[in-house]
Amino acid sequence: MWGGRKLSSSGSRFFGVFGSGRRGTQTERPPPTSSAVYSKNQLNWTLQTKPGVFGEYRTMWFKSCRTFSCLNRMKIYRYLWTRLYSTSQTTVDSSEVKTFLALAHKWWDEQGVYAPLHSMNDLRVPFIRDNLLKTVPNHQLGKPLSGMRILDVGCGGGLLAEPLGRLGASVLGLDPVTENIKTAQCHKSFDPVLDKRIEYRACSLEEIVEETAETFDAVVASEVVEHVTDLETFLQCCCQVLKPGGSLFITTINKTQLSYALGIVFSEQIAGIVPKGTHTWEKFVSPENLESILESNGLSVQTVTGMLYNPFSGYWHWSENTSLNYAAHAMKSRVQEHPVSAEPVSKGEPEDLRANACPNPVVHEEPKK
Repeated sequence: MWGGRKLSSSGSRFFGVFGSGRRGTQTERPPPTSSAVYSKNQLNWTLQTKPGVFGEYRTMWFKSCRTFSCLNRMKIYRYLWTRLYSTSQTTVDSSEVKTFLALAHKWWDEQGVYAPLHSMNDLRVPFIRDNLLKTVPNHQLGKPLSGMRILDVGCGGGLLAEPLGRLGASVLGLDPVTENIKTAQCHKSFDPVLDKRIEYRACSLEEIVEETAETFDAVVASEVVEHVTDLETFLQCCCQVLKPGGSLFITTINKTQLSYALGIVFSEQIAGIVPKGTHTWEKFVSPENLESILESNGLSVQTVTGMLYNPFSGYWHWSENTSLNYAAHAMKSRVQEHPVSAEPVSKGEPEDLRANACPNPVVHEEPKK
């Protein structure tokens, strides 16, 4: 603030006078011989005769610094706590995100690490289409899923979202890896029809539950549930965004010794079909456990069927054996708006039977779980 020389001279005089000022020594005001001299010596005179002024401003300055420092620390702590709280509410595994982030540019390489997912479309797309068509009386030829809204959770690069969009569905694809979403958006932009039917968002399922409650006709979680941190919360969110009567489609890996030997040891460590670290055996889920969680959330399992992959031919086929991969279809129960009444008493019945009949013959059927 001040020049070095002026600070040394005036500062030494100030501290010397400040020490003597406490002993009652007073300093005379310099005579105002001229305005220039007075303005030059005004600061020295003020500090010598009123040392409390400097102390007052110094105290205010330090208090302000401490106040702002405290506020900044509070903001930082609040931000860290908010981040900690928000991430604790998500089912996304950060280590899984890192794994898929490194492979984000390889989604559309049909001969690369995602080749099994490309060939899986030969099974899972008809599986989704045929089960959805059972719920609608009429559909358009060429666009059988027209008018349906489908949520593709963990969409990756859009390998499943695009064929569903070509069938006429309006698809929302979610993925927590931003680079995956960029890849998916770039690929769909080459097709103007898909560009209108498909929307992608880089977020988790939990982030859109409130705004999309009971919005979708179908939710697809293909090769996803074996990567989440909290399976029950994830499936609960899937149920919340489904319309009453909506369908949930899941493909995943069973939790068996065979799935560990072939799905992790052989596929990842020996053959290199899947990159190492892609799967964790503890996160695999059996069809029985999956069905139990779904039923507790108001969904009834309609179909569970096994899937087998031939690494030599590169094709999938259906199987009655579910010890490795399997596909499941569950439906959300419909809310009954009106109770179902019993059949009316026929005209030919005796009058005494009509009199003894219940005055309000309403049968309340429990919703199928």
